[in-house]
Amino acid sequence: MNFMKKIPPGAEASNVLVGEVDFLEKPITAFVRLSPAVLITGLTEVPVPTRFLFLLLGPHGKGPQYHEIGRSMATLMTDEIFHDVAYKAKDRTDLLSGIDEFLDQVTVLPPGEWDPTIRIEPPKNVPSQMKRKRPSQPNGTASPSGELEKEEDNHAGPELQRTGRIFGGLIMDIKRKLPFYWSDIRDSFSLQCLASILFLYCACMSPVITFGGLLGEATKSNISAIESLFGASLTGVAYSLFAGQPLTILGSTGPVLVFEKILFKFCNDYGLSYLSLRTSIGLWTAFLCLVLVATDASSLVCYITRFTEEAFAALICIIFIYEALEKLFHLGEHFPVNMHNNLDNLTLYSCHCSPPVNASEGLIQEWNKTGHTPDSIPWSSLNVSMCKMLKGEFVGEACGHHGPYIPDVLFWSIILFFTTFFLSSFLKQFKTERYFPTKVRSTISDFAVFITIMIMVLVDYLMGIPSPKLNVPDRFEPTSKNRGWLMDPLGSNPWWTLLVAALPALLCTILIFMDQQITAVIINRKEHKLKKGCGYHLDLLVVAIMLGLCSIMGLPWFVAATVLSISHVNSLKLESGCSAPGEQPKFLGIREQRVTGFMIFVLMGCSVFMTSVLKFIPMPVLYGVFLYMGVSSLKGIQFFDRIKLFGMPAKHQPDLIYLRYVPLWKVHIFTLVQLTCLVLLWVIKASAAAVVFPMMVLALVFIRKLLDFFFTKRELSWLDDLMPESKKKKEDDKKKKAREKLEERTRLQEEEMGLKVGYESPNQLDIPVKTLSGSQEKVACVRVDISPDTPGGGSAAEAFL
Repeated sequence: MNFMKKIPPGAEASNVLVGEVDFLEKPITAFVRLSPAVLITGLTEVPVPTRFLFLLLGPHGKGPQYHEIGRSMATLMTDEIFHDVAYKAKDRTDLLSGIDEFLDQVTVLPPGEWDPTIRIEPPKNVPSQMKRKRPSQPNGTASPSGELEKEEDNHAGPELQRTGRIFGGLIMDIKRKLPFYWSDIRDSFSLQCLASILFLYCACMSPVITFGGLLGEATKSNISAIESLFGASLTGVAYSLFAGQPLTILGSTGPVLVFEKILFKFCNDYGLSYLSLRTSIGLWTAFLCLVLVATDASSLVCYITRFTEEAFAALICIIFIYEALEKLFHLGEHFPVNMHNNLDNLTLYSCHCSPPVNASEGLIQEWNKTGHTPDSIPWSSLNVSMCKMLKGEFVGEACGHHGPYIPDVLFWSIILFFTTFFLSSFLKQFKTERYFPTKVRSTISDFAVFITIMIMVLVDYLMGIPSPKLNVPDRFEPTSKNRGWLMDPLGSNPWWTLLVAALPALLCTILIFMDQQITAVIINRKEHKLKKGCGYHLDLLVVAIMLGLCSIMGLPWFVAATVLSISHVNSLKLESGCSAPGEQPKFLGIREQRVTGFMIFVLMGCSVFMTSVLKFIPMPVLYGVFLYMGVSSLKGIQFFDRIKLFGMPAKHQPDLIYLRYVPLWKVHIFTLVQLTCLVLLWVIKASAAAVVFPMMVLALVFIRKLLDFFFTKRELSWLDDLMPESKKKKEDDKKKKAREKLEERTRLQEEEMGLKVGYESPNQLDIPVKTLSGSQEKVACVRVDISPDTPGGGSAAEAFL
């Protein structure tokens, strides 16, 4: 019965019966379709109802030939297209047409080129059979039905249609998501969700704390790590509970940090209260976001096509990879390595602290405050931290500018970094290995990153090398003693700052809107096969409310984080568990629920009380996790597949669907335009003008619109998504008429090809069958009686010539 677990629900059996008999001179065949399917005990190995019977009887002497014919018939029934033909066939002509089509698609292997006793491995990705269902077209032309289907796929769903009513889109989002709320909790009861929580918790912790540390440096500790942790936890929990797409993970962004730096410098230059002005700007931003929700502005997201979202996602992934490597290299500044030492003189090298050559008056005053004088400080006996605190200088062959050379820490950090990346990648793919049962392999794959972190923490602890560790605040209180948890929007600032704050709030609104909605578009892709719908208006509402609350409490602002959200979705992928032996599992969709996001941010809020455990996690291990997330998030981005075509000869290019319909040189031009936009976005984000980065992302929409003048609509439908037309009603009418014509033409073709079959009784089916040899035809009738009056309550069948 273990085999039954591999069979999908609703499966039906086809029984192939061949044999040799004494009373026949020539073979006869019969193909029977039962209606309804009947469970025939003793015929099938497993209790599956039988739908089809194939019977081949013949005289003695040709048993191997009959056996091969039976195998061929079984192969026919495994084919997706012939399978459909068998269900819908009205007469022998339909069956023969299906067999002819199958033979047209069959690839023949010569007997001398392969060993038939060896099992051929199934392909990793089975190509779609949809093109076999379409009417054949002359070379160089596309199927009209295919084009219609492609255009219909590009239509915006009901989530992005403007309602014309105040908060109309928001109300529709709530109505759409409310019926799924209980299932969002129920569907989380899985080991896969636990693995996702542990992985994303470790992945989210470091950037939030790092962002808080950078904010603390930029704002002189007005907002720092503890505020960042508290704000992320508060916003993330609320978003997971009430948002329209809870698979999105919120995080900090670079443009927000740049904006905070500019605002703090402006307040310092003009003597304004930073926290008060920031609160005013935050409240204005929240109000403007609410206006966008009320006016269904999120419907404009339909103009963000694959061109824009892939450029944005690729940039964020590359930044993640770049920053992971950059942080690793920066460890070389804190743990320098001596490049010019002589191994034979290692016993002669030393490093000690000495007083600065020219001590300023300000430095001497600092020494006096600590109770020291220039003559009373024992410089030669100071340790590294005391020497740095008293602004001493390191002298000796074993010293660098920042202190003694420490080569073991840097190289050990590099080992931890790359080992984390490769081990995570290996364990994630472990479910395709041949070792251990399927359940064990799947569990290891789900917990891949968490297992890697645990292994690396244990190895680092056993080695004892003082690698840099995760530093989590251990007290829940504001970093600065000059502030509390509630901010006054006016404070000591003039009254007019409340009005002027609306101008920078406009820029912040664009920043929040673009970051949030582009990430939401990426998460809601058709490729993810989401079944519970999305809610762009509801997402923006929750972000706006939490942005206003964080502003009042003096906490950082958080919006959708692209790479973290993609990693969250990838960690919750569902694959078919009922695949037949040797068959590759199929992607079924995403485990859509709210609990993983909720628990990730609850744990983040509790991190203040878990410092005794978190202090053992080495930072290079977390940097390795960032590298893994950045690289894994690049998979599935069509843009990178097209970049690889530049250096690939035509004979080695994969059978990508757009290469069938778009000339290669046009594919290259489209890729070059997208690559140019990506480089420009990188330059802007890395410069001092990073605060206008969302405006440049918005400009990509207009650049994409200009491509309509160079590429045809059909070419763009394969390379990208079609942008919505202004005259939508006329387009819909045209497509409706074209679809009706196509259906009419298909119906006429079916009537011309098909033959009407009459039945003597609704419970009896006579099937004419052709003999296998000779020019003569015999008619074999198989009478199948499935009436309820049949003795035994089953179905009876008899064959006669």
